[in-house]
Amino acid sequence: MIARSRQVALALTVVLATGAAYQAARQHEPPAVGRPAPVATGAAGFTLVASGDILPHGSIIERGLFDGGGGAYDFRPMLSGVRPVVSHADLALCHMETVYGEGGLYTGYPTFRSPPEIAPALAATGYDGCSTASHHTLDDGVDGIRRTLDALDLAGVRHAGSARTEQEAAAVTLHYAGSAKIAHLAYTFPGGDRPLPPDQPWAVNLIDEARIVADARTARQAGADVVVLSVHWGTEWQDAPDERQLDLARRLTAARTGDRPDIDLVLGTHAHVPQAYEKVNGTWVVYGMGNQIAGSMSNDRGVQDPRGNQSTLARFAFSPPARPGERWEVTKAEFVPQWFDVDAGRVVNVNRALAEGAGLHAVRDRIRDVVLSRGAAQDGLVMGE
Repeated sequence: MIARSRQVALALTVVLATGAAYQAARQHEPPAVGRPAPVATGAAGFTLVASGDILPHGSIIERGLFDGGGGAYDFRPMLSGVRPVVSHADLALCHMETVYGEGGLYTGYPTFRSPPEIAPALAATGYDGCSTASHHTLDDGVDGIRRTLDALDLAGVRHAGSARTEQEAAAVTLHYAGSAKIAHLAYTFPGGDRPLPPDQPWAVNLIDEARIVADARTARQAGADVVVLSVHWGTEWQDAPDERQLDLARRLTAARTGDRPDIDLVLGTHAHVPQAYEKVNGTWVVYGMGNQIAGSMSNDRGVQDPRGNQSTLARFAFSPPARPGERWEVTKAEFVPQWFDVDAGRVVNVNRALAEGAGLHAVRDRIRDVVLSRGAAQDGLVMGE
């Protein structure tokens, strides 16, 4: 079985290598099928869905092999429970926290090298793009970045936050949804014992307030109607956002060019647990969406913690401005509770599972209480299905 899986992985590596250059060249072009580019007349709103950390521990890798019949990896069944929500969005964004390995040599914590078959599973679920900046982005050096972005390109999933070349790092990742052009930016805190390579300091975007604002303004100058920011930040296992998150959120959402905010939505990852949603300076901030996919995890006290398998899908409906050049407004804000069933190896839409009789009331209620803990309900956030 192991020999067969390595043969499959090697074959995939060959395919990725042959297609990488072509896919990289298309990285910042409008999507061709399924998510049409905006038309010349009229203005249409769009719905954006975003989800938290994809963190494939060893048990997740094993499950992908099991679901692939033992001879290949298949992560589509793992994500099938949220496909109805993700695929119905006009734009869906994930957070790919780890990098991809090769040759069947895949590892989980603490140094992650994930199977590249995750990328086509993301595409099949309906994801259009992923943030790729995290403190694990350099787990396998720049080769890991290259393999990851090559695989995402081949699957047709765009990416922001890491780069193979300096030119790619300077480019703006753009999506089209409704009649809007949406820029996706992504940044992380430094990776500790995995510093940026001195000759490739652009390989991973690090959090820097001035740079983020400058990049957002560059994206706007490139024609972006909406600027979405993904940030890998916060304190692990802490339900409440820490002071650095709160301070940076205030500063970034206050940045404006004229009467228009530079950033339209902030999506947070990293803490391993769901955190609050909050409207800050008129802009929605999701401090942390939690782990969408992860194995059983021990918290900072060394105790196995089920919160590490709880998360949310964030869903925001954007409407076009009344006049050109004004801000696209969020007209509906929702969160959808998720739970990763470790035993079944499946992401579960909690509300849909409850409707089918699953005993997940405590999971739903805990996620809801955390998400609404900073007063988001008063600003119109509701729980969706």
